[in-house]
Amino acid sequence: MSMYFKDRAAAGSELAKQLMQFRYENSIVIGLSDGGVAVAEPIATALHCLMTLLLLEDIKIPGEPEPFGSVNQYGKFSQNSFYSAGEIEGMYSEFHGVFEQQQRENLSHMNALLGDGGILSPLMVKDRVVILVTDGLLNGASLDAAMEFLKPIRTRKIIIVAVLATRIATDKMHLLADEIYTLAINDDMLEIDHYFEDNTMPTREQTIAKINQAVLNWK
Repeated sequence: MSMYFKDRAAAGSELAKQLMQFRYENSIVIGLSDGGVAVAEPIATALHCLMTLLLLEDIKIPGEPEPFGSVNQYGKFSQNSFYSAGEIEGMYSEFHGVFEQQQRENLSHMNALLGDGGILSPLMVKDRVVILVTDGLLNGASLDAAMEFLKPIRTRKIIIVAVLATRIATDKMHLLADEIYTLAINDDMLEIDHYFEDNTMPTREQTIAKINQAVLNWK
């Protein structure tokens, strides 16, 4: 399978072919980013199921390439398992003011975007086959945040779907999910955008409007 794709929707259509066994299951497709939603849309269409977005914002560390962790739309923080407990502790004691400020800013930004929609509620997920979709995983940090959200909710099965992933991220997918699907595994991955000829992405506002419309149509 080629590592290069026309766009995220084309990659989503390829993945949808591998997921047809879930068409008649009680499923929900959850994008883990705006790019994830672009991949998720043809999957949800093919499976005739609800699609939504788990809104996540990274918490960054000054001078570090990897995010410290991320916060979801409910204000729940999850640390990036790329770092050891000792590293997390050291960074938190040095930068806790920076982290707390970023967390507040990220939360107010997400709340402003969401308005009253809310996008993803635990009730939408309960007792369903949950299909988490991303356009690419360099390390799998977004999976930590998604699993943090899903942990208290009873689900039938968790499927993780990534267009591209590194081996480290693939190992993490295997640990966290009942089944995984990916189109390409590559340890020397560049930025995710590099692998899509057309990188036209909707704005976050357009993504949320699209998701809210999809949710309304299912209610």
